[in-house]
Amino acid sequence: MAALIEYGASVSMDSLMIARNGRIVAEAYYAPFRASMRHRVNSATKAVIGTLTGIAIARGEMPATTTPVLELFPGASDTSDQRWRKMTVQHLLDMTSGISWDEPLTNGIPRTSLAMERSPNWADFILAQPIAQLPGAAFNYNSGNPHLLSVALMRRTGIPTDDYARRFLFEPLGITDFRWRKDPQGAAIGGFGLYMHTRDMARLGQLYLQHGKWGDRQLVPNEWVDHVFAPKVDMSIPGFRYSDFWWSIPSKRAYMMVGFNRQVVMVLPDQNIVAAMTGRFNYPFEDVISRLQRASKSAEPLPENIAAQAALRARAEVAANGGLLPVDVVADSTVKPAVVKGNYRVEENQLGVREVGFDFSVSPPIYRVLMRSRSLIAPLSLDGRFAEGDDGGTPLFTRARWQDPNTLVLEQRWPEEAASMRYVMKFSGNDLEITGTNHFGVKAVVKALRRAEE
Repeated sequence: MAALIEYGASVSMDSLMIARNGRIVAEAYYAPFRASMRHRVNSATKAVIGTLTGIAIARGEMPATTTPVLELFPGASDTSDQRWRKMTVQHLLDMTSGISWDEPLTNGIPRTSLAMERSPNWADFILAQPIAQLPGAAFNYNSGNPHLLSVALMRRTGIPTDDYARRFLFEPLGITDFRWRKDPQGAAIGGFGLYMHTRDMARLGQLYLQHGKWGDRQLVPNEWVDHVFAPKVDMSIPGFRYSDFWWSIPSKRAYMMVGFNRQVVMVLPDQNIVAAMTGRFNYPFEDVISRLQRASKSAEPLPENIAAQAALRARAEVAANGGLLPVDVVADSTVKPAVVKGNYRVEENQLGVREVGFDFSVSPPIYRVLMRSRSLIAPLSLDGRFAEGDDGGTPLFTRARWQDPNTLVLEQRWPEEAASMRYVMKFSGNDLEITGTNHFGVKAVVKALRRAEE
């Protein structure tokens, strides 16, 4: 487990929690992320929508999975393609709806999902898409599918999806602190948009490990969990299958709620293990699975190993304190920066930045960013660790280093959003060239000119 915590640092995890036999055996939070923070879980939200669908069907508030989707949306405008009429709730759950949708399971641009986000009515946008293939024919990842179920759940029950989740899923599990983004009509976003604590993510995995039972209550039908654990849909990724918005690797007997950049809840029934992970990088699932399975040495209690427990605690403390700082993030104290203080007006750019400014004469140093829609003043650190600031109520952490007298490397991190920006700033007299790269790897180069101090 100590080695797994180190592995987590190497693949940009923000948090890691492992439970076996219902007890936490390892837990780490990687600075600047903290246990007190919620983390966006991206597409792991889909599995929550699937769970709520199962609960609502069992309660008689949603129809069976064999129900045609158009029966849930009787006002759908374009039903001229008869294949729409063959689409069922199960097709939505299994990503086999056949709806034409461009959202690759890679770092490629999710074009249709982005277009949905820009539309004034997300459900209408999804229902207006053409059909690319017969429902049930093949897997095609689509964040519109779970959003239709979220909207249908809200309409059928008269309860917003997030409130329904709170009442019938979260509160029974002891989950009280979460946030869920909504579409323009006020429906909780079905394909993403949920923010949770890592321990609460693990509670969802434990619920499935216990076949839907929590204490003396059967929160999720046992047969619903059985269906998740017997996936039949080929994901077109070798070795992976899909069912009810859960991923699985049958050869490993591993079942997962999965969000972009590895927001993961992993259930390993054979080892009685639940793992919850958040992060910023798509590492191989098999790396974690094999480490967990190797660590599960016995089905019976082993003698206490005080030295190993101390090593595990030490690794977690190192992670929480910022880890072992690599040379390339620690400032070289021998470098004398060419710029101590200044404000720069930025040329028109896609980043929306209008001005940037720095003041390294104060302690801690500060930087300023003026955007089209907001302004930001925040501290930054030059010792390799992150300085904490605030971006309109969202925690923001920043660190920087002088690569040479004319080059500043600055990293911003919004831990709850799993978002980051890295800037390389090259100063030359009154000119400044800024190369910015976001957490998706999208890069932009802009130029700025120093303005006279007021």
